Amino acid sequence: MPLLDKTGCLLILMSLFLLGNGTLTLADSPTWSQFLGPHRNGVIETKDLLSKWPATGLDVVWRVDGGVGMSAVAVSDGRAVTMWNSDRGQVVTALNAMDGSVQWTTPLAPSYENAMGDGPRATPTIDGQHVFAYTGEGILACLDLSTGKKLWSKPVVREMSGRPAVYGMTSSPLVVDDLVIVTAGGQGKAVVAVDRKDGSIRWTAVDGMSAYSSPALLNLGGESHVVAFTAGGVTGIRPSDGEELWSYPFKTPYDCNNATPIAVDGKVFISAGENHGCVMLQVTQQGNRYTVDEAWASVDVKSVMRNEWQTSVFVDGYLYGFDNVGSAGPVTHLTCVNATTGEVVWRKTRFGKGNLVAADGKLWITTMAGEFVVVQATSEEYSELGRQSVFGKTRQNVSLADGYAFVRDDSQVICIKVKQ
Repeated sequence: MPLLDKTGCLLILMSLFLLGNGTLTLADSPTWSQFLGPHRNGVIETKDLLSKWPATGLDVVWRVDGGVGMSAVAVSDGRAVTMWNSDRGQVVTALNAMDGSVQWTTPLAPSYENAMGDGPRATPTIDGQHVFAYTGEGILACLDLSTGKKLWSKPVVREMSGRPAVYGMTSSPLVVDDLVIVTAGGQGKAVVAVDRKDGSIRWTAVDGMSAYSSPALLNLGGESHVVAFTAGGVTGIRPSDGEELWSYPFKTPYDCNNATPIAVDGKVFISAGENHGCVMLQVTQQGNRYTVDEAWASVDVKSVMRNEWQTSVFVDGYLYGFDNVGSAGPVTHLTCVNATTGEVVWRKTRFGKGNLVAADGKLWITTMAGEFVVVQATSEEYSELGRQSVFGKTRQNVSLADGYAFVRDDSQVICIKVKQ
């Protein structure tokens, strides 16, 4: 019996034709399902992405109208999910990742307005068949991924007797086993874990204001720590019960600890703007307690890395990130730093404000000017591979999934083909 009949061969030929003409296909497995990617560090392990810019320009697979907001795009199970302000308030919207068609839209709260820009700030998290979203005023909600049905909603900041951060709540939900973790603010309640099934409070930790960073789950010395960068500094928390295991004070003007802590060869890297700087922390377990030491520190006006609202990425021994000069000033350098020594390896001066992630040995950069830029992730020199204006002004990082880049501005969501 032949393996394929004429009909089968025809279907294969049609599929190859469609793929060759830019039709998007996504794997069934989760990809960029949360803020800063699968490991919440801005790095995804993938290959065969563009190594040079197409002569005719990038292939924009689709672009659809959206709304104002600072939420990036989470991609999983054939859906691209984000948040924005609409005439129905703050909504979570799921788009078909193949063609951008709207699958569902669910309102969570009234539209969020703020002097630093309107719309929700946090990026939704997709975990299994659930979406977890956090509004600008601090309402945490759980939705069904397939239908958008709201399963529960909890005003976390209000219930913790906290005060919303001046520029809005920006904590993208972190899912750890059966917990959903966000920052909230309050006495002993700057970090809050709720039960993913019903939103009930499981534990709270850390005094003070929340700041603008999202918590991360880091492996330190073989143990998992929820690491939260709040207004007063960085704290390691035991996920199971919320016990504070270690802390390091790092107070930044205006509570602007914005970047997410990342793991660097078993250490913890934190950075903040407002001319504050960065520190590489060595966290060591000694019996039943932990000690925290500075592997190196670079603070104040001559710091090597001052992440304003972007998280640096760690690739092959080097940190790549945006060094912002001054107090939210206009001068921003794209910088490569030796992660072992803290020394600057190269600096592209006055690159401008933007955001970046890393994949396939490259930095994938979105600029506030609306450009999509790709730079070789090498310590040798700044090596730009391509640059094109594709979208409007944006602060969001690009989300990479199966050879496609998803990014949004204040009016549209865009899908770009980036695989070779």
